[in-house]
Amino acid sequence: MNRTLQTLLLSGLLLGSLNLNAAEHDQEAKAPWWDAKWPSRKPIVVDTAAVSQSVSAEVRSGLLLIRLHEGNFNFLASREDGSDLRFLGEDGKTLLPHHIEKWDGLLNEAFVWVKAPDLKPGAKVTLWMYSGNVTDAADAADAEASVDSATTALFHFADAAKLSRNSINDGANLEGTASSGPGIVGSGLRLTGSAALTLPATQGGPWNGALTLSFWFKPTAGSEGSILERKSGNQGLAVGLSSSGPWVEANGSRSSPTAPLTPAVWHHFATVIAEGKVQLFVDGKSAGAINATMGEVQAPLTLGSAVAGRPGVLGEFDELKIATVARGESWVAFEAIAHGSSAEAGKLITLGAEELSDHAEESELAKHLTLLVDISKDLTFDGWVVIVLCALLAVVGMVIAVGKFLYLNAMDKSSKEFLRRWESISSDLTALDSDSDASIQSMGGTLTGKSLRLMKQSPLYRIYHLGSSEIAKRVQASTAEKGAEIATTKRGLSGRSIQAIKATMHGGLMREVERLNSNLVFLTIGIAGGPYLGLLGTVIGVMITFAVIAKSGQVEVNSIAPGIAGALLATVAGLAVAIPCLFVYSYLSTRIKTAVSSMETFIDEFIAKMAEHHKES
Repeated sequence: MNRTLQTLLLSGLLLGSLNLNAAEHDQEAKAPWWDAKWPSRKPIVVDTAAVSQSVSAEVRSGLLLIRLHEGNFNFLASREDGSDLRFLGEDGKTLLPHHIEKWDGLLNEAFVWVKAPDLKPGAKVTLWMYSGNVTDAADAADAEASVDSATTALFHFADAAKLSRNSINDGANLEGTASSGPGIVGSGLRLTGSAALTLPATQGGPWNGALTLSFWFKPTAGSEGSILERKSGNQGLAVGLSSSGPWVEANGSRSSPTAPLTPAVWHHFATVIAEGKVQLFVDGKSAGAINATMGEVQAPLTLGSAVAGRPGVLGEFDELKIATVARGESWVAFEAIAHGSSAEAGKLITLGAEELSDHAEESELAKHLTLLVDISKDLTFDGWVVIVLCALLAVVGMVIAVGKFLYLNAMDKSSKEFLRRWESISSDLTALDSDSDASIQSMGGTLTGKSLRLMKQSPLYRIYHLGSSEIAKRVQASTAEKGAEIATTKRGLSGRSIQAIKATMHGGLMREVERLNSNLVFLTIGIAGGPYLGLLGTVIGVMITFAVIAKSGQVEVNSIAPGIAGALLATVAGLAVAIPCLFVYSYLSTRIKTAVSSMETFIDEFIAKMAEHHKES
């Protein structure tokens, strides 16, 4: 039984150790944090193994569609336009280009396109999405860099995201009218069959070689006709829909439909031309092919055009992409899945749980410091002069404050020791009757060595020594011979002598007060002068900012805000000097008043006791 328990215990320990090592290995395998300025990140897992039957070859130059909503992204912690988003490769270092088609912080919805790395079949890749830098993150979205050089046109049909490639951008070069409608991603076009949208031939470029053309289309029930075509006579290309299914036509030859499409459902169309063959793919699967060679076509490209008096096809259209290269079947299948909203899309691309930086508190402080550094870049020379002067006032005030703190602490310690010894000898002042200065300094022989050095730091002791010396001068002993005896007598203190001694001690008190208050004027200069210096720098900075705006003629927030922020930094510097100086001055003044009150009380007590001890005979 015991052996069995031991075996189970050892097995448990071994399994726990293996789990711990596995956890540590996973932690080490995780990409290091890219930048502490970005406090939040999410893993994006692209798993081609989940759709291995569709993606059977390497996919290059693909686009990932990241759909963000309030269920998987915290819009409140991001910038209002999403410009703080950054996407990094599996190594946690390589930035992946991206652009935003739509960002709606009110409805908490966004569509972001990211250039995917090369994806191998049956493999899993973890990418990283960073967000949360709301202070100094510049907009890094780059539609041009998001696609490869072979892509000549990409139309999202949304105002928020535009790709310009060879003068082709998001609908700006399309002629004609079409109503806007919901798209597979954000907004799209609604083809009504009565009017066509045209892309001029000068914008589309010639099609005389390899080509890949893809788009999304949601047909209306019973609708037939050409969805997209670029033809000059019988020469050219067309993609359309019949009751039997979708077809592709090249140079007058049309493919046979394979199966009818489900109406009112989004479908992905792709046409690939390569090596004398034109292939049509629908939803990532082959839907027809013809043998044809595409000659040079200089006709415009039309969407939803009417042919031979027949109305054009009816439905909704979105995400038109044209590339002068023949994409592979895996590329077509990948985009059909990745850009759709099917269950397979959720398997192919998944967003993990949000991770927070381990240095979240430091990054918050770093954000403020970085923001101040950025503001200082817009500070004028006059503002820098003011800040330097404020810094000098701050340094001088700090040095004086530290010196006063140390002096008052040492004074308090020595004064407490003096009062303790004074209390012990004040009941019997005969110990101070000696005329020698040494006896007065040692308080009747009670102070020696270290204690005497400590006592000399007390202003009470210095005042005591001053008063005792004055008394010793006035009560010096006189001798007279009476027969064989010599009589020694001491004179008492008269009223005038007491007043003179008291005046002398008050003079010492004034000197101690002057020592305590010395250099405090620099603190008052910091209190009064710091804000005025800062205000001067701010006024000059604002004046210069408006003068520059007047000359340039650019009246907008981006041209005014940096200069105003830099000018206000001078006021901040002035207040940063004045506020600490005010607190320190108030504290020191209170302690000095307490010390002065203690010295005045001691003088009155000393005079009263000495006058009683040295009565005038």
